[in-house]
Amino acid sequence: MSAGKFAATPEPPYYAVIFSSLRHGADAGYGGTAERMMELAAQQPGYLGVESVRGQDGFGITVSYWRDEESIRNWKRDAEHAEARRRGRTEWYEHFELRVARVERAYAGPRTEREAGAA
Repeated sequence: MSAGKFAATPEPPYYAVIFSSLRHGADAGYGGTAERMMELAAQQPGYLGVESVRGQDGFGITVSYWRDEESIRNWKRDAEHAEARRRGRTEWYEHFELRVARVERAYAGPRTEREAGAA
């Protein structure tokens, strides 16, 4: 999964699904399935974007953004997504946590010179 790409989200409110996971074992089809889930999610009504990173130690965080809770529920019901979740529980993840949050405020921008000097 690539790092450093920010999702282009609208003005709040919207929802974030935060998926943290610790991988174990061999790839066993994980990479291809993860790419397919990114493609499939992007086709879902209400999908706004995704940000995803994974470290060398197998710990990763994926945050997907959605217009509303109904869009999230519909994504969860997708049959191909359900199969990927099943494989995650049985084959790929040592541990995972999923959180759903409503985004009320969002800020963006580069560091200011003052912030850069404090680093």
